[in-house]
Amino acid sequence: MMDALFEDLRSPQRRLIGLRIEHADLDALIDQASAFAQSLDELSLRRLKKRRLALRDQMVHLQAMLDPKEPA
Repeated sequence: MMDALFEDLRSPQRRLIGLRIEHADLDALIDQASAFAQSLDELSLRRLKKRRLALRDQMVHLQAMLDPKEPA
């Protein structure tokens, strides 16, 4: 019973939801930092954008795993 619960928490669907939330948080942070030029230095802003792109790649990969290849 506990193994099934643990697996559900680590499912690709849950991972995808977590990645989407983190991506949205980074979007908001980047938008806020861009609006207030002094909030973050350029290097930090580039690192956030790089992390956001990595999250997007992970989301695309997970979505491809979850979507069927051909219509059923």
